[in-house]
Amino acid sequence: MTIGFGVFAPQGWKRELREIADPQAKWAKTKEITLAAEAAGYDSIWVYDHFHNVPKPSNEAVFECWTTMAALAEATSRIRLGQMVGCALYRPPALLGKITSNIDVISGGRLEWGIGAGWYRNEFAGYGYDFGEPKERIGRMAETVEIVTSLWSQPETTYDGRYYRLERAQCDPKPLQSPRPPVWIGGGGEQLTLRVVARLADWANWGGKPEEWAAKREVLKGHCQAVGRDEEEIGKSWSPEVLVRETEAEIRALVDAGRAGPLWGEAYESWAAGNLVGTPEQVTDKVARYVELGCTYFVPWCSDYPDTTTLSLFAEGVMPQFR
Repeated sequence: MTIGFGVFAPQGWKRELREIADPQAKWAKTKEITLAAEAAGYDSIWVYDHFHNVPKPSNEAVFECWTTMAALAEATSRIRLGQMVGCALYRPPALLGKITSNIDVISGGRLEWGIGAGWYRNEFAGYGYDFGEPKERIGRMAETVEIVTSLWSQPETTYDGRYYRLERAQCDPKPLQSPRPPVWIGGGGEQLTLRVVARLADWANWGGKPEEWAAKREVLKGHCQAVGRDEEEIGKSWSPEVLVRETEAEIRALVDAGRAGPLWGEAYESWAAGNLVGTPEQVTDKVARYVELGCTYFVPWCSDYPDTTTLSLFAEGVMPQFR
């Protein structure tokens, strides 16, 4: 079994670049850490598709997903490029097909296309997008996947769906990857999202502590059976936060000083239990637990950014145990 390891680039969404004043210096740090991840042997680098900070909008820089992807495609040479995950409603589907195809060409065939239905209501309101009901957002996401994958492969795409209509849309150049770039669908909604995953995804991404993650997989198995698909065809991934130090005391000191730790007011013990927090040995054990449950790809976000200690310790002390 091949286990993949990606990592998020520092992008500003979680205010991790707030101590760097100059916007160009912030971008230089994003690129610097991306190149460090490539040199350290990570399989992929990932970005969020968000405009406003969390846990609340705070006027800190957040680098936009697809312009960031284009720049990192040029800056790197080997590492694959993913989005965890793009918001389907932020861009018209045909435009998204063009963007993704271009990124695959610019990068030499390194795109991992992530897509989801969106959830951050503040951004929808701020940028003038209709938030809608979950059923509509997920329906639009599903049609987006159908449209984009058609644009990638067909000379022209005519589409007449519930939410989108296209007439003879062309998308050239086509992606370089054959048969196409992998499609990652993010979200753990059991009634709607995982049903779309069963139909359309190459990779799934949802969260949760081990028992919660495992329960979602069982739901996915049921949806796959309903649509006549082998659930094993779909790769399963997890995107926790990660904080690694040689001792637990170092970790607690960082958290107590506000240099890392939970963003949404979660208690430390709960946060540490639900994420890759610990010494290299402890984090290795946590990864192994998810591998036992069927997870084959890990895409963590380093809680100590812009420090690269976790980035390095994870690459040196954890990843080799699974390769």
